[in-house]
Amino acid sequence: MLATRPEKAFCFWIEKIIASGNMVLQNVWHHRRVAESSAKACWICYKPSSSVLITPDNKDFFYLCIGHLKDRGFCVPDADEAAAAAARTKQMELDREIEKVKKEYEERQARKREKRKEKDKDKDKDKDKGSKKQDEEEDKDDEKAKDEKIKELSKSKEESEVEPGSRIYSLNKNFYQMRIDKMRNAEIAKRNRERLKNPSLFPSAPTGDL
Repeated sequence: MLATRPEKAFCFWIEKIIASGNMVLQNVWHHRRVAESSAKACWICYKPSSSVLITPDNKDFFYLCIGHLKDRGFCVPDADEAAAAAARTKQMELDREIEKVKKEYEERQARKREKRKEKDKDKDKDKDKGSKKQDEEEDKDDEKAKDEKIKELSKSKEESEVEPGSRIYSLNKNFYQMRIDKMRNAEIAKRNRERLKNPSLFPSAPTGDL
């Protein structure tokens, strides 16, 4: 039986989808996080995850465990973006550690001031002069130790390697092809459903005499 014109058009469309399947999906994926209450099964291991990889044009997305982002057999981070992310992570960690050192220094100084107030009540004036000089020297040593520790932290962070928290990835070619196939199959299934709903695509019943 010869295909009708609508059937030919449908077949042409399906062939077009299949032929151009690798052109409709760019292999660029942005990492996003959703609320834990919105977590869904990871595409790889099926465990609940709130991490999502999505294309810039929103054509495709899937949930996955964040640990898979470190698997270079699965995906590769964008080099420039990964370097920028590493720098951001490094600076944030450095800022936190420096703030911690400063806070500990201020707490020690506050405790020392309280102790000195208690000692001053029992000291005479001559002893007080020598004690103040000793306290000043001690404070200078503490401040110097604080500054050296901050300097050492800054230097060690520059020399250390930080795991990049990249936000842009490209998939390994096999996984990329799987996403293309999934999109293509979904499009074909959609067209099939539309075809079944269209009565003009079905052959009409014969009207002539048998």
